Amino acid sequence: MEAVCTVCMHHCSLKEGQTGRCRARKNVGGSIRSINYGKITSIALDPIEKKPLALFQPGSLILSVGSSGCNLRCPFCQNHQISMADAGQIQTLYMDPEQLCAQAASLRGAGNIGVAYTYNEPLIGLEYVRDCARLVREAGMENVVVTNGSFPEETLMEVLPYVDAMNVDLKSFSQAFYEEIGGSLDIVRRFIARAARECHVEVTTLIIPGKNDTLEEMECLSQWLAAVDPKIPLHVTRFFPRYKMEQARPTPVRDVRRLAQAARRELEHVFIGNC
Repeated sequence: MEAVCTVCMHHCSLKEGQTGRCRARKNVGGSIRSINYGKITSIALDPIEKKPLALFQPGSLILSVGSSGCNLRCPFCQNHQISMADAGQIQTLYMDPEQLCAQAASLRGAGNIGVAYTYNEPLIGLEYVRDCARLVREAGMENVVVTNGSFPEETLMEVLPYVDAMNVDLKSFSQAFYEEIGGSLDIVRRFIARAARECHVEVTTLIIPGKNDTLEEMECLSQWLAAVDPKIPLHVTRFFPRYKMEQARPTPVRDVRRLAQAARRELEHVFIGNC
């Protein structure tokens, strides 16, 4: 029996036993199941600034966890070892929501403020993020989601009531760019606008030479973001060769600074990363 996965924008129609393009959701007995639930590939106590979040609990630490899989196909992915991996074909540590929440609480004395769902795309594992975030919120700690934002509002609303802050990766302000990586600019725009109504949101754009590095594109991006809220922080970050773009050149620092300066004409908080 075929079943349609509605968690992300792709709405994969899957036959019995078939896995979606995210590699983390599967048709099991005619219903869609998360097959990366509780399977942790990465866990670390990170500075909040690494998410990156500049204006949310600055100077604090947060327990950061990731699993495997992603619903986009970015050739420049910095975490492709886990984001492009199939669930079940990569080494993991199982932690149920109660265990993760207890781990986060045990690190309060070390300065931990909560849990960040990050490293791969966390929202393809919607159920795990939702279940953990409920417990973390009940324990009086913070929830942070680091996401590509390529999800419909129905998925966002499953977790948004428990989320305190997000960083959304706005990869470009070009639909053609998004089509190359299997995404949709409009869906990400709607995701950002909706999330910003209820939690702290920061946005990151990785500047890739020859792909999304024009002044015109940054002007359009920053004008749109300012229309949502000019106080939303924008992180303009430098690209380094990764994954399928290992032969590309790093972004010139001067280009990153030039585009950040252009964004500052519209936005109150613009930060430069990786320079």
